[in-house]
Amino acid sequence: MELKLFDTYDRKVREFVPLEQNRVRMYACGPTVYDYAHIGNLRTYLFEDLLKRILIFNGYEVEHVVNITDVGHLVSDGDEGEDKMELASKRSGMDAWELAQFFTDAFKADLAKLNILAPNVWCKATDHISEQIAFVKELEEKGFTYKLNDGIYFDSQKLKNYGHLARLNIGGLQEGARVDKGERRFLTDFALWKFSPPEEKRQMEWESPWGKGFPGWHIECSAMSAKFLGDYFDIHCGGEDHIPVHHTNEIAQTEAARGTRLANFWMHGYFLRLKEDKMSKSSGSFITLQTILDRGYNPEVYRYFLLGSHYRTQITFSWEALEAAKISLNRLYELAFEWGEPGEIHQPTLHSIKKDLNNDLALPKALATLWQMVKSDLDPSKKKATILEFDKVLGLDIDLWSPQREEVPDAVKKLVEERLRARTEKNWVEADKLREQITALGYNIKDEGDLTTVSPKY
Repeated sequence: MELKLFDTYDRKVREFVPLEQNRVRMYACGPTVYDYAHIGNLRTYLFEDLLKRILIFNGYEVEHVVNITDVGHLVSDGDEGEDKMELASKRSGMDAWELAQFFTDAFKADLAKLNILAPNVWCKATDHISEQIAFVKELEEKGFTYKLNDGIYFDSQKLKNYGHLARLNIGGLQEGARVDKGERRFLTDFALWKFSPPEEKRQMEWESPWGKGFPGWHIECSAMSAKFLGDYFDIHCGGEDHIPVHHTNEIAQTEAARGTRLANFWMHGYFLRLKEDKMSKSSGSFITLQTILDRGYNPEVYRYFLLGSHYRTQITFSWEALEAAKISLNRLYELAFEWGEPGEIHQPTLHSIKKDLNNDLALPKALATLWQMVKSDLDPSKKKATILEFDKVLGLDIDLWSPQREEVPDAVKKLVEERLRARTEKNWVEADKLREQITALGYNIKDEGDLTTVSPKY
């Protein structure tokens, strides 16, 4: 069954065929580790996790690389202002290196809580300065750079198809520019290497052929992806905000230096919004995963909430929507638990699910197929087996779930005893009344022959 994916570069869904048989090389832009990741950031990493799981589901071996930006990301896309790491260091009181490690660890912990598979390689920008310098030298030797007072810049006008990924109207950008291009020759030119300000001692700076300084944001991904995956690999991922600047500039650097567009497929996860606003670490308008946990939700609930929307659609977060996801997921857990041991996989349902997954990761449609099977009169053991197979993609740990064991309060036990007496006396009206009281206190009561069990609602 062929796998089809949407390629942002070509702006269309097309068949995915790996560059090497049965092996997929995939690079994903990681976090800038100056603060906690917000749940919008985490949506992008969940999309990439689903992509990876579906590739594995199709029998591919996935070589997955994720970078950690711990230097070079300035507060402005116009290569102006302070480095985000240096700025956060001043605010926090930690040095930049401690800060980077603290938020890197926090980010990895969030991914683990959400059952997001770890990459084969984590690569930090500060561990690969020599590779970035070598890449800039290569661009310099090929005539794509120029020097200004504050750094070495990429000359975007020398590249014929600069901006193709974002379909940039270069002429229109220059005419309607609202951003001061400063000394740059053209608005879309960008920094490859920034010089340390002469009056300032930076925590993160290195010697280079052009003077002491630090790399620009974009060069790290071109250099590190080439080191670990080669000059042309299968899939490059990121958030939709990377399309117009970061990924556009990655492609430009690699086209100029190596003659490729870096990746065969460019794929992007879309925003999760908070009411009408985009979540943003820089603006302070964001919710972390810990916020969700503090409200009493398990991380799997947030994962399930995200599974209900296609990765190329923007969605709005609300606590009401999260509560609905919790109810639906708990129902799935309960049913799968009640079905006992799995039997044979129901192949027609699995085939339909895989068809949906292979149609550009159509998770909402695949979930609808799943629930249609859940509600059917199919043998429970087949339902269980099929769900567990699909859970290799869903990542909800359905097979590990079991009901929480909770001591029933004495007040509820007393009502249960009274109900049993009423049933023995065939006083069904009183028995029903007592059942309603027990239910109102948050407990389910179940009669199976002579056995009556009581359990908390979930």
